[in-house]
Amino acid sequence: MKCEVQTKDNKIFAPLKNKWLMSKPEEMVRQKYICRLINHYGFTFEQMSQEEKVNNSQRGQGRAMADIVVWKSKDDRIKENSPTIVIECKAEHLTIREEDFFQGYNYASWAGAEFFVTTNLKETRVFKVRKGKIPKRLDEIIDMPDAKIINDKKKIIELLQQTKAFTRDEFSKLLFKCHNIIRNNDKLSPEAAFDEISKILFIKIRYERTNDGTQIFSLDEFEKGRKNYEQFKSDDAPEFYQFLFEQTKKDFKDDDLFESHEKINVKQGSFEAIVKELQKYNLSTTSDDVKGIAFEKFLGRTFRGELGQFFTPRPVVDFMVEILDPHEGEVVCDPACGSGGFLIKTFEYVRSQIEEDIQKAKEKIKVKYYDASFEKLSEKEKTLIDEIVNNLFNKLNTELDINNERSRLRTLSYDCIFGTDANSRMSRTAKMNMIMHGDGHGGVHHNDGLLNVNGIFENRFDIILTNPPFGSRVEKTLKITEDDKFTDETRIKKYQNIFGPAYNEAMKQVTDNIGSPILNLYETGKMSSLTEVLFIERSLMLLRPGGRMGIVLPEGVLNNSNLQKIRDYVESKAKILLITSIPQDVFIASGATVKPSLLFFKKFTDEESKTYLKIVSEAEKEVNKKYEQEVLALKKMLEQKGKMALNKDEKKEARKQLKNYELKIEIEIKSKVKEKFDYEIPIAEVEKAGISTTGAEIDNELNPLRDEYVKYREKKKLWENVIDSVSYDIADNEKIIRISKVSEPVEIYG
Repeated sequence: MKCEVQTKDNKIFAPLKNKWLMSKPEEMVRQKYICRLINHYGFTFEQMSQEEKVNNSQRGQGRAMADIVVWKSKDDRIKENSPTIVIECKAEHLTIREEDFFQGYNYASWAGAEFFVTTNLKETRVFKVRKGKIPKRLDEIIDMPDAKIINDKKKIIELLQQTKAFTRDEFSKLLFKCHNIIRNNDKLSPEAAFDEISKILFIKIRYERTNDGTQIFSLDEFEKGRKNYEQFKSDDAPEFYQFLFEQTKKDFKDDDLFESHEKINVKQGSFEAIVKELQKYNLSTTSDDVKGIAFEKFLGRTFRGELGQFFTPRPVVDFMVEILDPHEGEVVCDPACGSGGFLIKTFEYVRSQIEEDIQKAKEKIKVKYYDASFEKLSEKEKTLIDEIVNNLFNKLNTELDINNERSRLRTLSYDCIFGTDANSRMSRTAKMNMIMHGDGHGGVHHNDGLLNVNGIFENRFDIILTNPPFGSRVEKTLKITEDDKFTDETRIKKYQNIFGPAYNEAMKQVTDNIGSPILNLYETGKMSSLTEVLFIERSLMLLRPGGRMGIVLPEGVLNNSNLQKIRDYVESKAKILLITSIPQDVFIASGATVKPSLLFFKKFTDEESKTYLKIVSEAEKEVNKKYEQEVLALKKMLEQKGKMALNKDEKKEARKQLKNYELKIEIEIKSKVKEKFDYEIPIAEVEKAGISTTGAEIDNELNPLRDEYVKYREKKKLWENVIDSVSYDIADNEKIIRISKVSEPVEIYG
């Protein structure tokens, strides 16, 4: 009989306890995993136990309770022999942290088990348990035994020796193998083949999510489904694999991953071959880190050359995000997001801060409740304390539940990460890439990065991170058209509710300029039509006052004399935080040939803007007054007519002198402004930035530079955290926990 999770009235049935329990996220995971142990691994209820107490736990940890324990047989459980498998469950939305491995591993070691498993359903990891001393690094293995082999010593030993874990490289190579199947069978271009792989991946993700990770989308499952489908399908119904894609499009319709008219453009034979290649991996239980980075590597190999511009190498992305140090609550945008590298790293960077914050709160709760007096309590009192602590932990865990509309992780995913790309394939790829990494894709749009759309408009962002397209130009003939208007009325109302009057005002950038050249929207458009120049101004416009920015630019922007006015413009709007020159090698693997620099700015605060303008005004008055008589005399000479008029050569000389005075005035004004608005500009050059011309990993001098800059930034107080604190209360019948992210410690009081 198939095991199914039973729920009613916010309760869930626990068959191993034979009673109804509160339906908390961890309990839901535990009961689903118990069903997986029954249905997939073939174990029986009689050889398992839930919340099994483990002896020899250390003080300060509470009492060790293993979530699920599996014995070789019912008799072993009754006789209280050592179990074979200890399983630690985490809520589905929680990332499994390294500390979780070692805590559960301790339980397994104390219990005398051979296998330790940690799972949140989405990610499951299996480790072999070494007897005696706890190792510094755990040995991850392929899988745990099923009921058929759990009593077979030889097969258990074989399984324990299979320590080669599923790696990112293996998944990446597998994806590339599938890519080649399509290119060979269906003769599609690399980019088109990638689109088809993406469709199949999302069919697989949907299928395995729908089945709670208990059923892999295998060729056998496909065949079973196809036979059932063909028994009832009408003559005009699509083939089964096209039907699966239609269902997938419906499930992901709010994510704008696929157009409504799209279908799978490969033969059924190619589809089946790819399903067979992928069937040994469950994308519902494979970690986001493994899926995401493997998908990223696959992207990099697929889009080298013509589309290489859309990929910023990971070492550069990591460095730039870590230099700007985004914090929870800050809103981040990449107006030329390509495959989404900056947005993904930012999401992961801030998510880890939230997870660490929650973990610290848990540790403080444990210290409070499991103090020296705990051991003196009665069993009943200890059980009560355990329940209180578990309840508090569960409430803390809801902050990491992306389905909880008020959670910190949901806010990060839906309200803090934004991006656009003018290339439809890339904007979609960025969304897919972010889904593979965990989430944060909802703010990504297919749109010209120079135009406002939805939540992306002026003075809104705390941080801009971008690698805009180099070398191309925005022609005067490129005009804003009706097609640039956003017309989805349902979403317009949604954005109006979120952003208020600022949204309608922002959209006038498009609606009030239909037929006008895009260049006219930008002050720098009068100086240069280079895309990288326009994106500098665009990024500064998107930032709120005091916001900070990291941008990849060709080195020519720094030293080309033709772009001096652009440099002057930037210095009139922002402070330069850091300039880092990196080797050309870094981008050669992506198809670029320009030597790049990484520039970091901090947009003036309102106060800094006023100070700067005042300094400029005073400098202009002082210098103009100094040369007023000479300039006036030359202008009068040029205006004279009749007998007093200058001849041709005299006019030429007068104009030359006037131009020299104007240049001298401009130079002196700049000099005085720099003297009075003076600050340090750190400049660094690295010879190795973590990646070679072939894309291979090499030494990375960006890491020590980052460490040095962090010390410098903190010493100089270059910027203070905009978000002083993120506070929330967790109420319990016994206690209230007040948590403040930055400024206050956790307080526990009655």
